[in-house]
Amino acid sequence: MNRTILILLAIVFLISCQKYAQTNNKNGNIMNDIHPNNPYYSRTDTTKLDLPDSEWKKILPHDMYEVARKKATERAYTGKYWDNTKTGTYYCAACGNALFKSDSWFASGCGWPSFFEPIRKNSVIYEHDSSYGMDRTEVMCGRCGAHLGHVFDDGPPPTYKRFCMNSIVLDFVPDQKTEVKK
Repeated sequence: MNRTILILLAIVFLISCQKYAQTNNKNGNIMNDIHPNNPYYSRTDTTKLDLPDSEWKKILPHDMYEVARKKATERAYTGKYWDNTKTGTYYCAACGNALFKSDSWFASGCGWPSFFEPIRKNSVIYEHDSSYGMDRTEVMCGRCGAHLGHVFDDGPPPTYKRFCMNSIVLDFVPDQKTEVKK
């Protein structure tokens, strides 16, 4: 009888190991159910990614690719996070890099999720953008270079910045004990 129990425990252990191995991508990162076809997605790895556009085109959904790599913009008030009031963390939907905490989110009324500061200094990078005859500052993911949106100088204290982001390039992970922000 003890031998039978040991055999059953060994089988359960082997099945668990096999399942764990299948959920790890080629970089050793545990893959998220939301991004099963993206081997570069990790919410813990901060290593800079330098992938050709052709690789991103293979792994990102078309609409996300258009915004993240081709700098398209989703229409105002259509994104899933423009009015999200839950507490949690926003990540780059292309690579999993942590970008913003919900305590920096504010209702700007512009139709896109807005934040007054990134989660850490190097989580985003900036580039001058003079497209469409406008003079703006583009905000990109500090890990993969995905286009996230733009930053403006009309936000609330303490930074007076408004990071105006596209929902489609954001993943939101609610805190364990999710509460609605007041």
